[in-house]
Amino acid sequence: MREIKIEESWKNRLQKQFLSPQMIELSNFLRQEKAIGKKIYPPGGKIFNAFNLTSFNAVRIVILGQDPYHGPKQANGLSFSVE
Repeated sequence: MREIKIEESWKNRLQKQFLSPQMIELSNFLRQEKAIGKKIYPPGGKIFNAFNLTSFNAVRIVILGQDPYHGPKQANGLSFSVE
């Protein structure tokens, strides 16, 4: 699995999950889908975008969500948000 680039305080806490068999399988699946021409949103560099905007110690609550994106340049890695 490739190095995941997220803010260090989150990376330290999530490293075990990033190395789990489920995450590795998901990562491989997404790469395969992209290789055959399927569109994956958001772009790879923005998948964990929310973790880069706020350090772990500054967070008081986390709301997880998933939005369907309808076209290019909408997905930005933040739930309930588009560019």
